[in-house]
Amino acid sequence: MSSSVNINKLAMIGCGSMGGGMTLLFAEHGIHVSLQDPSEDAMDNVIKTAKDAGVEKYVSRFNDYESLCKSLGTPKVLVFSLPHGSVGDTVLSGLLPYLDKNDIIIDGANEHWTNTERRQGTCYTKGIRYIGMGVSGGYQSAREGPSMCPGGDDESLDIVLPLLRKVAAKDKKGNPCVGKVGTGGSGHYVKMVHNGIEHGMMSAISEAWQMMNVGLGMDYDDIGNVLDSWNKDGPLRGTFLIDIGAQICRTKDESGTKVLGTVQDKVVQDVTGEEGTGIWSNDEAVMHHVPAPTLVVAHDIRLASSDRNLRIRSNETMQADFPPKKLRGETDKSTFIKALEQAVYIACLVSFVQGINVIDQANQDNKWNIDYKAVLQIWRAGCIIQADHIAELLEPIFDRYKDMDSMNLFFERSIAKEIKDGMPSLRRVVLSATEGDHIVPALSGSLEYVKYQTNTDLPTQFYEAELDFFGAHMYDIKGEKGTGAPSEGKHHFEWKPAKSSKS
Repeated sequence: MSSSVNINKLAMIGCGSMGGGMTLLFAEHGIHVSLQDPSEDAMDNVIKTAKDAGVEKYVSRFNDYESLCKSLGTPKVLVFSLPHGSVGDTVLSGLLPYLDKNDIIIDGANEHWTNTERRQGTCYTKGIRYIGMGVSGGYQSAREGPSMCPGGDDESLDIVLPLLRKVAAKDKKGNPCVGKVGTGGSGHYVKMVHNGIEHGMMSAISEAWQMMNVGLGMDYDDIGNVLDSWNKDGPLRGTFLIDIGAQICRTKDESGTKVLGTVQDKVVQDVTGEEGTGIWSNDEAVMHHVPAPTLVVAHDIRLASSDRNLRIRSNETMQADFPPKKLRGETDKSTFIKALEQAVYIACLVSFVQGINVIDQANQDNKWNIDYKAVLQIWRAGCIIQADHIAELLEPIFDRYKDMDSMNLFFERSIAKEIKDGMPSLRRVVLSATEGDHIVPALSGSLEYVKYQTNTDLPTQFYEAELDFFGAHMYDIKGEKGTGAPSEGKHHFEWKPAKSSKS
């Protein structure tokens, strides 16, 4: 099939905040969008917003799959914006009787990659093209132009890329933040890990915010000014989460009250099922034996945050708590803020390192042929982990990924230097935070990660001896050649001979 298909009609199945925003985005680019959603109100809202935007002629609504599919061109192109899980299977099953060979489904949900690959298999037998595409940036970017992460077979991706490039976020050079990630479920996989990286970054920035607010006694406006300065210059330059953090610090409601001051410390998206990507990215790190502590502890604090009742009861039972205090040892506020900037940067950078390591191991196992240069371009703008300085640091590395024997960024001198130079600041911040009872899981987890990933003398020497003592798990002898790989040792010592129960 020719890749020069002009797609001027598509269906949007799912009209929530993301689907609704993307509907309007497509319509503003002259694409006719046929809506379908079980909620009449959801479709009504999209139609109304389209009318207000002057693009109502490009948006129509349908209540059944047959009429929806008849409204489309050839090939039929359908975009899913659905909750993850079984909903996609139900929708696909209902659509299949009305789809023909070479029709295209673009699954734009935050779907688990295994569901994507299973549906790709179902569609392949019928000649239907199924693309798993992570969409990043939230509902605002869905409206303005998101970062998009599509995975599937080359021919199908070539057909839809002209359309996607038209509506994708653009970087500072005007290049679209979309590209062919790889085959199979790689698109959803990379977006899943993107969200894991996002959580690590968000935790580190939030920890820094509380240290400035409580530890240094800074008000929200002052913190907003600091975040603005970080976003304009230095290692956190052009970081989306820093940018919106500055805006959040300054935003007031209609009564003049700072909105941030009214927000409860209660992140519930993981336990309510709204978001699965953070859980899955941690699952994948564990399954692939890849250390990713910054990502994992960022998830842990979200879980602790979600159940406020549990925290209240624990507090009451202990009859004590450990509230963060003023940082008594930090008398020079400006130098500490500079150290804090470096500490947050290192935590963000190692979040990327950990995420890329997870992606690389999955890529090797699943043979997806991931294009890391395309991945970095996708992360350039329109996504939550946009970080200009980090992207520029990674660009020359990712440009030559095909010639590299490993994507482990600790093996890159430029990355190693950044981390090494930032370690004194990270250590200072974690030490001050610990003395002041500040909650810094991502910052401290990042510090420990760098230490144990680069140290050739770990306390696991004792750990290994204990394993051999009670389980005869074997060990390597120090100085033996060829024992660096993760393989079982060849030696056992009878630390204490086993005895009969009658002896």
